[in-house]
Amino acid sequence: MIKRKYKSLLSLTMAAALLLSLIPSAASAASTEEAVQPKAAAATNMQSYVDAMQPGWNLGNTLDATGADETSWGNPRITQTLIKQIAAQGYKSIRIPVTWDTHIGAAPNYTIDPAYLSRVEEVVNWALNENLYVMINVHHDSWLWISKMETQHDTVLARYNAVWKQIADRFKNSSNKLMFESVNEPRFTDGGTTDEGKQQQMLDELNVSFHKILRASGGQNATRPLVLSTLEATPSQERMTALYNTMSKLNDSNLIATVHYYGFWPFSVNIAGYTKFNEEVQKDITTTFDNVYNTFTAKGIPVILGEYGLLGFDKNTGVIEQGEKLKFFEFLGYYLKQKKIATVLWDNGQHFSRTNYTWSDPDLFNVIKTSWTGRSSNADSDLIYIKKGTTIQDKKITLNLNGNQLSSLSVGSTTLQSGTDYTLSGNILTIKASQLTKLTTSGKFGVNATITAKFSKGANWKFNVIVYDTPKLSNAQGSTSSFSIPTAFNGDQLATMEATYASGGNAGPQNWTSFKEFETTFSPVYSGNTIKLQPAFFNETKDGQVNLKFHFWSGAIINYTITKSGTTVTGTAAQ
Repeated sequence: MIKRKYKSLLSLTMAAALLLSLIPSAASAASTEEAVQPKAAAATNMQSYVDAMQPGWNLGNTLDATGADETSWGNPRITQTLIKQIAAQGYKSIRIPVTWDTHIGAAPNYTIDPAYLSRVEEVVNWALNENLYVMINVHHDSWLWISKMETQHDTVLARYNAVWKQIADRFKNSSNKLMFESVNEPRFTDGGTTDEGKQQQMLDELNVSFHKILRASGGQNATRPLVLSTLEATPSQERMTALYNTMSKLNDSNLIATVHYYGFWPFSVNIAGYTKFNEEVQKDITTTFDNVYNTFTAKGIPVILGEYGLLGFDKNTGVIEQGEKLKFFEFLGYYLKQKKIATVLWDNGQHFSRTNYTWSDPDLFNVIKTSWTGRSSNADSDLIYIKKGTTIQDKKITLNLNGNQLSSLSVGSTTLQSGTDYTLSGNILTIKASQLTKLTTSGKFGVNATITAKFSKGANWKFNVIVYDTPKLSNAQGSTSSFSIPTAFNGDQLATMEATYASGGNAGPQNWTSFKEFETTFSPVYSGNTIKLQPAFFNETKDGQVNLKFHFWSGAIINYTITKSGTTVTGTAAQ
């Protein structure tokens, strides 16, 4: 489901940043060194406020939709029951993104449609009645029209000011648990501005104007918490420093900083071979939020992580392998808690059902929920592959106990016996060949059993015992708009794909790497026994022979050749 128009642009920015990050600067090195032992500031009232907000949830792709109404992006109309259910999940705050654009009248008054403003108020009041902290904002307006500020300065500023004056007046007597965010992911590149300094100047002007309007509007707004974002909500040092300077100038103790985080970019979209939650992915978390802490929290300015998740989720939550995904969310939640940063999960309808009020991935939610108070244990993988027809061996697995202890292993209602079915030495779990043999007697391809590991604290960890054989790909004919490779997966799962020209060089988009972006350029269709090469792959692939390598989670690597000639594509399996 579409989350926002410009994530592809953000991806390009992050890719460039990744390449630049390979050349460490003295400034970044110093920042990291200082972050080892940050000096904490005394807790402020606003820090206590933000602490009480933890955890938070985003009501995404609804009131922020850019169509005629809140259902235009495919989500149902918000109900009071939904808000009650979110509170019942343990959430203490809710961010309600709001896009005002199509509901704003003509100049010079820019009057917001009264029915729409009342609808926003209705949803806000439902949340306040559930004792939730509530954040509303100016959301996709950021790229729809605010981005044009350099060329349409007076018009944009007048419209922006008019919107906030009306919001301020409508909510000035609301509970102080309601806070206002000046603008979501403020950006100006969509309007053609390329100069970073000019962008920061315009953002500063908007934030100062926002602050002045709210503080002069009376009622609770005189002291209401106000949330200010970095440029594009990016937690880069330069952009955080610019926001800190603005907040220092405003000299207001009821301000909160916000940034967004969707992970180390190659991992978050599964590109460049970053299929696993490795040390580099983890270090991106620690470095990023050490810098956030040092820039704001340690200086008395609390921080809300207004959105977090993985960018690949915009295409499919299966872009990142389940176990690697769980490890990312476990560590991120743990580290943010150490840094006293409140978290607001981005949910565009793919996580918590808006109609039956259940989690699409209960294991993910259990890991997230545990991170609010402690840590969960996990392992180097959640996949145990057994090749069909081979002699089964003991399987050694490294556990990441994270301060907990293994309590039991079970399959369904059957508890496995320590010493007989498995052994544990330190953090090395060994599952005996005899037990694995018993679990795979059916010999069917795919998951034969799930071993659930329970620990002294935290969420359970599940090992999938999988019987597989080497996948087999077949010849194919198709076009650049529709090309699929017949595939007998034989129980295996696809991890990533490489693409190189027979004549040399990397093929397809993002040609700085041979490893292509999962789902954007290729997609396994397990139910249809095919691997689909997406039109986006062929759009940036030259005519000629392209050598593909499909990497599977079992460790198998299968070669395949395609030949592109205009819009015609021929696929040939390796012999």
